[in-house]
Amino acid sequence: MEKYNVKLMYRSQEKKRHIELIKDKFFGNDKGYGYFGKDEKRYNFVLEDGINNLYEPIRNEALKYFKGNDIEWWGGNPDYPTGHTVSSQIACLNHLMFLRQKPTEVMELINGLERVEFIKVFPVPCDADISYIAFEAISDKSYLNEPEHIRGSYCTSIDALIYAEDINNEKWIILIEWKYTEAYGDSSKDDKSLEDYEWCMEEHGKGRERMRRYNGLITKSQQLKSLENYESSAYYFEPFYQLMRQTLWAEQMVKNKATERIKADHYLHIHVIPKDNVDLLQKTYKFSNQNMEVTWRNMLNEQSKYIIIDPQELMSPIKSRYPELYNYLKTRYYDK
Repeated sequence: MEKYNVKLMYRSQEKKRHIELIKDKFFGNDKGYGYFGKDEKRYNFVLEDGINNLYEPIRNEALKYFKGNDIEWWGGNPDYPTGHTVSSQIACLNHLMFLRQKPTEVMELINGLERVEFIKVFPVPCDADISYIAFEAISDKSYLNEPEHIRGSYCTSIDALIYAEDINNEKWIILIEWKYTEAYGDSSKDDKSLEDYEWCMEEHGKGRERMRRYNGLITKSQQLKSLENYESSAYYFEPFYQLMRQTLWAEQMVKNKATERIKADHYLHIHVIPKDNVDLLQKTYKFSNQNMEVTWRNMLNEQSKYIIIDPQELMSPIKSRYPELYNYLKTRYYDK
């Protein structure tokens, strides 16, 4: 019997904490009970105005950044931040947006990973202004056979991307995939290789299209292990489906550096997950009989390229330099 399969313990806990923060005026005068979802129901953990979901010093900058880079927001309105208080996109921005034009601090964050010694960070070329952290980043060209190529939707994009140089003058892309309260199932309905189109049920058309898109790239990948049969494998269940596509994306960026504006020789794949999210980290998947980290590491050839880190640990290098930011994050995300 699975120990942690109990109605998303962590998500429930974080929603309750945010309801209390709303009551304590942490979000100003926003009283919650905002609309969310296709049915536009009101929920007590959803803010009425999504702008209050962002750390106050980044609000105008975040709106300008998303508009200036043609990025769609997650949630019901692609043009405006969601009021959903446990959104991982909002969590990522609240942690990193304040630092995006501060190269010294960005370098401190990635050197805090203690995997590679970096000496310099570069502005990420995909952004409209000077930015040392790009959000919802995509490549210049599409390499994963995906039909759309839009930042933030319908294609493989990276929650946050950093471009840096190491002590050997080699260039790296650091991909950051940000999780907050996410957790995923492993039943047949969660299998993306078996998914149907609504107009053609029981033929797994959407799943077959996905496998046509990615299987050949997985087989050629140096990092991902090839399988005799990809159908219903870890690669087609979340969160591994995202990780698979991002790994392929990073490999293609390195392979095609001659024609990409980002000229990368190597990559690191950073998976930010709160250590208390047992729903994600400690779930035992039926197809692997292992937890999330072990399941994914069993699909990788070079373990050093993949790092799981708690957000509080990631942000620890800038704790003393920006106490107001850190205290906001601590109150909102870390305190229990």
